[in-house]
Amino acid sequence: MSDYRIILALVSIFIAWKWGDWRNWKQYYSTILYLIIGDLSCILLTANKPLWQFESPFISNDFSEFIIAFICFPCTCLVFFALYSKIRSRKTLYVPFFLFCSLLYTSIEWLSYNLGYITYHNGWNLYWSFGFNFLMFPLLLLHFKKSLWVWPISLALAILMICLFDLPFSIIK
Repeated sequence: MSDYRIILALVSIFIAWKWGDWRNWKQYYSTILYLIIGDLSCILLTANKPLWQFESPFISNDFSEFIIAFICFPCTCLVFFALYSKIRSRKTLYVPFFLFCSLLYTSIEWLSYNLGYITYHNGWNLYWSFGFNFLMFPLLLLHFKKSLWVWPISLALAILMICLFDLPFSIIK
């Protein structure tokens, strides 16, 4: 039997292969790295007080995080920017587009939760995930367009997250 994260990675690869903007991947490369850095930073910040945990009888939580960061997130960016290119001239569609992307990501997480492949801890829940997703997609676009602007915003959001969830600074010794 295969693991859910492996299946998710394979589906992500297929979707990105089919609908991703591979022609322009070099343009998105720094934004892909921004997303990976943000994810790895979150993992470090919550190492001693996790907000969620991937559950699997076959692979470790760390390997699950690795799969998501280095396979699913790059695929996400390729598909996100391919879809964005279809609506970019119609700014009135931005909020519905971000809502669609956030609901899609949250739906995948909802399925993961209901199948028992993710558990929530220390005050985190699906609503927080939706809010995070709803911020993540505009930040990806902002990084793509004005990459220097996104870093202070991301830092402020990280500090807010540290305060809201009372995350320890035990990683800094």
